[in-house]
Amino acid sequence: MTQRRFDGRVAVITGSGRGLGFEYARLLASLGAKIVINDNGSALDGSGADTSVAQQAVDQIKAEGGEAVACTESVATAEGGKAIIDAALDTWGRIDVLIHNAGNTRFDPLDEITHEAFRALVDVHMMGAFNVVRPAFPLMKAAGYGRVVLTGSIGGIYTMPQTVHYAMSKASMIGLNNAISVEGNEFGVKSNVILPGAVTRMAEGIDTSQFPPMDPALVAPMVGYLAHEDCAISAEIYAAVAGRMARVYVTETHGVWHKDWSIDSVAESMDAIRDPSNNLTFHPAEGGFGAHLGISFGMVGS
Repeated sequence: MTQRRFDGRVAVITGSGRGLGFEYARLLASLGAKIVINDNGSALDGSGADTSVAQQAVDQIKAEGGEAVACTESVATAEGGKAIIDAALDTWGRIDVLIHNAGNTRFDPLDEITHEAFRALVDVHMMGAFNVVRPAFPLMKAAGYGRVVLTGSIGGIYTMPQTVHYAMSKASMIGLNNAISVEGNEFGVKSNVILPGAVTRMAEGIDTSQFPPMDPALVAPMVGYLAHEDCAISAEIYAAVAGRMARVYVTETHGVWHKDWSIDSVAESMDAIRDPSNNLTFHPAEGGFGAHLGISFGMVGS
């Protein structure tokens, strides 16, 4: 079997000095990709910086026969995002793959969280994604090719206590993913979301003693496929947790139409409204918005 490779491709991977991002970088580099290792070496809560983290990752990839450069700019600002993409252009003159993996974590109860604590995560996860996608997207569009992988989380789908900032940030990847896919579809730009599960330093403070093996290397193959030129899918979400891989998607029930509604009729129809026996699933990159309206409008008068 011919192994899928990345020869001639340039990949920018944010937060790739350690953990999941580094495993993605190692895998793609081992298959011929040129890698921008972006990591400012911050602490788990996003504070501080250590510029040696990115360089150490670069050194290891080079020692393993790969090609990489370090960029220590922060994704949290528009200027930093542009500088990260520019690192690929300045070194190799192109960008083919963008994997937004940079993230931080902290726990704050909803009834106590400060705006500063909220922004500490939103600026890295959500704004960080936009800050690197914004300068990369027009380059990919002009080149007629691009692969984007955004990092969501089951915490953005199902959520844990005391993580409102994390949950909102990770859920926002769905909207950005759809926007890239819808606007990039005719230009060969594909985008998908990975929901990774692995024991890294971000699991600090969580009891993982009963967890099965959850090495970051178990997640990397899915990310590698989503980043590869053979990947024809777009606007989709994939979970990779402890060796299990699955597609996650939004669906809706068939629903109920009435000419007139009241609070009481909504209450009386709720079982039928919620009935999952005839679900509808629309695909963003394949006209999902219009298909949803078409079904809704088509029920009028039925």
